Amino acid sequence: MAATVYPAGVIDRDTIKAARALLGWNAERLASESKVSLGAIKDIERGATNPKLDTLKAIQEAFDRGGVVILEPGDMRLGGRGVRFKD
Repeated sequence: MAATVYPAGVIDRDTIKAARALLGWNAERLASESKVSLGAIKDIERGATNPKLDTLKAIQEAFDRGGVVILEPGDMRLGGRGVRFKD
């Protein structure tokens, strides 16, 4: 089953931090799982860069493989926007 690709802006720095916390991942683990450099992960989380869609997609796919779903605005499953474990 293919991973869901979320619209730009859904995966923002706060969402990334929340998903990492839910999974118990540090930035190094996310970098490893997503194949995105640790520096890029840290820059995104600090708001120091505007990441490319490919970078956000790689991060989202890592979370998807980790068992987390990211709900976009307007999606009211499980209480609305945010991050949750998959069913």
